[in-house]
Amino acid sequence: MNDIMGEWAFFANQTFNGLSVASILALVAVGLAMSFGLQRVINMAHGEWLMLGGYMAYLAHQVLPLPLYLLAALPLGFVVGALAALLLEVAVIRHLYGRPLETLLATWGVSLILQQAARNAFGPVGVEVAAPTWLAGTIHLGEISLLGEISLPWVRLFVIGLAAAALMGLAAFLRHTTLGLQLRAVSQNREMAASLGIHTRGVDAVAFALGGGLAGLAGAALALIAPVTPTVGQSYIVDAFLVVILGGVGSLGGAALAALLLGLTSATLQGLTSVSLAKVILLFLVVLFLQLRPRGLLPSRTRALEEV
Repeated sequence: MNDIMGEWAFFANQTFNGLSVASILALVAVGLAMSFGLQRVINMAHGEWLMLGGYMAYLAHQVLPLPLYLLAALPLGFVVGALAALLLEVAVIRHLYGRPLETLLATWGVSLILQQAARNAFGPVGVEVAAPTWLAGTIHLGEISLLGEISLPWVRLFVIGLAAAALMGLAAFLRHTTLGLQLRAVSQNREMAASLGIHTRGVDAVAFALGGGLAGLAGAALALIAPVTPTVGQSYIVDAFLVVILGGVGSLGGAALAALLLGLTSATLQGLTSVSLAKVILLFLVVLFLQLRPRGLLPSRTRALEEV
């Protein structure tokens, strides 16, 4: 009986950890889905916005008093990620629209430059950020869950809540603001939107900056639960592309749902096997699913899909 309860508790804890990782992944993938769905740009540097957000949290942690640094770290991660993405769009991407191979290579080069810059500035070893005291501690559900010892760290609950709030804020922005409606219009039919007077290049820049900001915010949140390294973005970019494809190219709701499924499935598989084997099985499952539903979980009508 104790063994069964122990196994249930293990999988419950794995599921909870998978949910917190899925929250980070959802923030990264939604930004990637926006840039690909709207501009058909495969941005290999998108993971570096997450890395920049993590280092911004580290700098805030070094400069500001411990209980207060998080109040600056989260908006700082968002702003720096958004500005970096906007700079990339204006300086590089804008001149390569309609040339996907050149765009991929250019953003990959930018990604390598940013990784080396971070390595020079902070060193090759990961830096850690201590969570504020008000996020210390754990909720123990062992006595009321009847499933054994289940622990829910406050810091992971905070990350999950932050991601949920950011995604709901993004949904409200897209549904209820003029700029959000313009972004949706350009995503669905660029030529029609342009004929109605929408400045499509400006919308492209906003979408790119918004996606970078969300990734930067994810990086600042990730710093609370994992070390920040120069290559941390590359750890998430492959999974983020899987999420975008699995959710349906250009579908923000699909990306959020796919991130949840991918994170939970990955955590469960890692509990049953190993990290490397779980990756292989997960990739196989995604490929198998796409054979059945090539357009993903929640396909969206975007310019990119029409041209594919």
